[in-house]
Amino acid sequence: MVARDAPEQVLRESLERAGYLADPELATTVWLAESLQRPLLLEGDAGVGKTALAQALAKALDAKLVRLQCFEGLDLAQAAYEWNYGRQLMAIRLQEGQGRVQETDVFRREYLLERPLLQAISQDGPCVLLIDEVDRADEAFEAFLLEVLAEYQITVPELGSIRARHIPRVILTSNGTRELSDALRRRCLYHWLDYPTLAREIAIVRAAIPEADSRLVEDSVQWVQRLRREDLSKTPGIAECLDWVRALHRLHPQALPEDMGVLLGTLGCLLKTREDRFLIDAERMRRLGEAPRDQGVAASTKAATC
Repeated sequence: MVARDAPEQVLRESLERAGYLADPELATTVWLAESLQRPLLLEGDAGVGKTALAQALAKALDAKLVRLQCFEGLDLAQAAYEWNYGRQLMAIRLQEGQGRVQETDVFRREYLLERPLLQAISQDGPCVLLIDEVDRADEAFEAFLLEVLAEYQITVPELGSIRARHIPRVILTSNGTRELSDALRRRCLYHWLDYPTLAREIAIVRAAIPEADSRLVEDSVQWVQRLRREDLSKTPGIAECLDWVRALHRLHPQALPEDMGVLLGTLGCLLKTREDRFLIDAERMRRLGEAPRDQGVAASTKAATC
């Protein structure tokens, strides 16, 4: 009898081929969200890979990615739908010219402009709906989302309920700028996405920048992980780490340069506020670089990808 991989392991491997290294717990949660047809709420600091997961999932599934970027003041017309008033007015004038005007004639589906939420539930094939940074939207908009997340439908007063033709995979992300309602949390599976371990982040960087020298990658990632323990106002995420390694690879491809002046010149890849830039000076950089190198990095990196 041929042994078969568990479905969550198959999904994890598919995500890896799409360029995203997920740990077993995250892969299981993503698979359960699909199996149970429930949205997945991902919380974590900015830069830990929440948005990247949705992008990789769409790529792995060969699905359309529909993204709704949330912000303060986001309303129904921007998120779900609005009527095409220009087309409706033209239709009314045409009907007037023909001597007949009926209100129902201009409140049909063809006059709806689809925004991300309606676009996602109107797909005939696989779709990943990314509701990004939902914590930035108002509580009133969060309440509107409940129908979409629970029933996979949107109610248009003039038309009734529009149900999903193909239930999308829904991923919501939150950076924790405000507390989300219990009602929204109850409708979702939940996963806290933290910064990756040293071994996993090295594996991520190696996969993204295979041309970079192994010693440079290992030393750079260890340095970034130490930097995250400093009292920074904006902790560098995985994307910043990747930018820094790319910059170092072009400047000094074999290993971290010993010249603090060279390193200071690259900090714009990691530190994105004035306060943090002045906090990390040459002396503090030297101290971060003098910490003992982890000799078990290579072995632990291999284990992280297994």
